[in-house]
Amino acid sequence: MGNGERMVDTPPTRKLSVFEKYLTLWVILCIAGGILLGRTVPGVAITLDALSIYQISIPIAIALFFMMYPIMVKIDFAEVLQAAKTPKPVALTLLVNWAIKPFTMYLFASLFLGYLFVGFLPGTEVLANGTEVELWRSYIAGCILLGVAPCTAMVLMWSYLARGNDGLTLVMVAVNSLTMLVLYAPLGGFLLGVNAMPIPWETILLSVAVYVALPLIAGYFTRKWVIARKGMVWFETKFLHLLTPISIVALLGTLVLLFTFKGDVIIGNPLTILWIAIPLFTQTMFIFIIGYFLFSRRLHLTYRDAAPAGMIGASNHFEVAIATATILFGLGSGAALATVVGVLIEVPVMLMLVKICLRTQHLFGEG
Repeated sequence: MGNGERMVDTPPTRKLSVFEKYLTLWVILCIAGGILLGRTVPGVAITLDALSIYQISIPIAIALFFMMYPIMVKIDFAEVLQAAKTPKPVALTLLVNWAIKPFTMYLFASLFLGYLFVGFLPGTEVLANGTEVELWRSYIAGCILLGVAPCTAMVLMWSYLARGNDGLTLVMVAVNSLTMLVLYAPLGGFLLGVNAMPIPWETILLSVAVYVALPLIAGYFTRKWVIARKGMVWFETKFLHLLTPISIVALLGTLVLLFTFKGDVIIGNPLTILWIAIPLFTQTMFIFIIGYFLFSRRLHLTYRDAAPAGMIGASNHFEVAIATATILFGLGSGAALATVVGVLIEVPVMLMLVKICLRTQHLFGEG
């Protein structure tokens, strides 16, 4: 136990909670529940969606805030200053997430959904602003919104399970959250414009402010207040454990609303989920390979730094993507459905990447 080995401070086994371990199952149940609700009591979802201010649905806004808030509470902003001591992994994640990932997501989505699978995605839809577009364009838009929203709260769990550097992971999450405030709107707007989708700039900026900045501020002050009153041990062992299920329940509630509007589309096109999942899976694997196997090794990172650096780029901040798709294109849009597919495949794919990391530690000179 006290032999001074590098990994001695890392617990040998780390487990997901029931909510996180079976998140894919819960998502499937929410899809079924949403479809059933939409077909049996369609007025409920329509009434809830009508409660809106400036294109922001109040019920969705509340649910999405509680998705984002627990993520922000976990961030220790004092640790952002520590990033200067490990500049290479932080620079790597910024390069992958903002200079590579958004554009490769657009390319993969366009290749699969706009070319290879376009014949399987017929029809048009009317967006929230009244514009009529082809469904495949709407699906690509959803993929783009996932591509410009890097890293989620779950990435802290992926790094933990892979025995990565938890402190550095937290710093990279914080740095990317702050970077998102600046780059999310211009990158998303540019790529949506290339995809010939309407670009309501004010709404994009508002969505970033409501779903990133507001929870960020609330999380910062909550963390500071709770630690001052109860101490760090109580904060980490009690408070954070209370927040995690709240975040996931809010996500699942949002999914029920999403699928009350998409039930007919799914029933009429049961393979739509598959067509959307293929480019998302391809993008995830591509980003992970270049971040973890290529760049991390070229930069001579240790395994504990390389694992979170690779997985942060591979995962998506699907809470922000769902929120933005809902605001921009409507709760029942193809873009919103595409972002939900991102949630559907996130857990099983990231768990697979955790196993890949654990089995390839020797590539970084560690066992």
